[in-house]
Amino acid sequence: MKILPEDLPNDVEALKALLLEQALLLGKKDSLLSEKDSLLAQWQSKYTFILEQWRLAQQKQFGKSSETSPGQGELFDEMAAESDVIDTETETQTVSYTRSKPKRQPLPKDLPRETVVLDIAESDKVCLCCQGALHCIGEDRSEKLDFIPAQLKVIETVRPKYACRECEKTGTQNTIKQAAMPPSIIPKGIATPSLLSQIITGKFQYSLPLYRQETLFKQYGIELSRRTMSDWMKKCADALKPLYERLHQELLKQSVIQADETTLNVIKEARSKCYMWVYCTGKEAPDKYNPIPNIVLYDYQSTRSGQCAVDFLQGFDGYLNVDGYQAYESTQATLAGCWAHARRKFIEAEKGMPKGKSGKATMAINHIKKLYAIETLAQQADNAEGAFKIRQEQAPEVLATYKAWLEKSAQQVPPKSLLGKAIQYNLNQWDKLTVYLTDYRVNIDNNRAERAIKPFVIGRKNWLFSNTGNGAKSSATLYSIIETAKANGLIPYDYLVRLFEELPRRKENDDINDLLPWNIKSSLKISQPIESNAFL
Repeated sequence: MKILPEDLPNDVEALKALLLEQALLLGKKDSLLSEKDSLLAQWQSKYTFILEQWRLAQQKQFGKSSETSPGQGELFDEMAAESDVIDTETETQTVSYTRSKPKRQPLPKDLPRETVVLDIAESDKVCLCCQGALHCIGEDRSEKLDFIPAQLKVIETVRPKYACRECEKTGTQNTIKQAAMPPSIIPKGIATPSLLSQIITGKFQYSLPLYRQETLFKQYGIELSRRTMSDWMKKCADALKPLYERLHQELLKQSVIQADETTLNVIKEARSKCYMWVYCTGKEAPDKYNPIPNIVLYDYQSTRSGQCAVDFLQGFDGYLNVDGYQAYESTQATLAGCWAHARRKFIEAEKGMPKGKSGKATMAINHIKKLYAIETLAQQADNAEGAFKIRQEQAPEVLATYKAWLEKSAQQVPPKSLLGKAIQYNLNQWDKLTVYLTDYRVNIDNNRAERAIKPFVIGRKNWLFSNTGNGAKSSATLYSIIETAKANGLIPYDYLVRLFEELPRRKENDDINDLLPWNIKSSLKISQPIESNAFL
């Protein structure tokens, strides 16, 4: 209601009371407006959070899973940052290059060869002009690769028995002599080392479930049930346990171990979700400059408790490359963080942003790119000391700039948003993320363990689950032997055949050092890496 001057009272006290009344009304109105603005800000924050989660879910379901972000490096181009003058003149530049065509790789010389000669008829070896005899001036050769399906054969062992006729006549004790059966990985079983190796590599290297292998054997007229094959694999895993334990001892002697874990569904377990842990050392392929042996060991546990890592590592006090999972804090190891996980948080935040927009998430990713660029440069050094020197000289400055950016951004970004969580993760993990600067043996990330556990994850998509905990433990042993063989450049099939031939001949306390992958290399065929254009 509008108040006119003539409506105002002339009394001073009355004017004061009216003024106080109007001020009180205005205060209540401002309070209501402030409460409304606060509620609106809360709903806006919730809406933004849900929208981020929706975009991230869409990206995970339908987008690319690659974490690379090409084309963003120019955001931190030092030369462009230092330049205050922008050249507006455009220059036309013609770039020419020769496109290299992919070449077909030659077929291995040691493969069996069958030569087929395609010659013209004898009547055609006459010149059409002068009727003179034609002579050979050369030839063209081409190669085709033929596939021969697997062959099954039965090895029938005959053991003649011998007895004394004179003893038979006199009725005295008659001793029968017969050659002993050769030692076997599965006594009284029908499976040879080659068949066992084929079944095991089929499932654990090529992710072929037993029920599919069962149908393959039926094509050859062999009734081999998955239950029988499962029992064979359990016995093979038990026979390989001493080698697994020997590899475990070697792993604990190393200065740096990488670790990771993933879920596993086990039907006959009380928990709905169990876990397969992986621990590895060295590299993914043989390297003569790498003093650390390449070992990959899986460990099945029904929980994700930190005690699982404590029990497996058994007092290991070296460096442990891991992600930010708190369970590893229970170990005695010095934890080294993973920059790939730190970057992944920002990649998720970037994917949650509206399409075509870039912001702080992209800036953080490019900061981390600089650290990886330094690692790439360090890998070109002649030795480990030179590589570590490059890391120590160049990385601290980048890290200092990045941390200052994180601390500043933490005050500007909502903590519950994807970007806020990524920033907080990096700050919380900062001490672990910078451990790699203290020792050249520590990796910048934990990708070694993540790639080591990937074969298990791929296989899990095919065979889906384990039936019992004992079966999961057997799978852990077999996966460990196969992946360790691959990391040392061996063909797992050949390696398993050799193990199944040698282990039955060994006694319980015999030395098995000669069966370790890096010691048996000279007597086994080494696998050849597959190049990207090998099939072109």
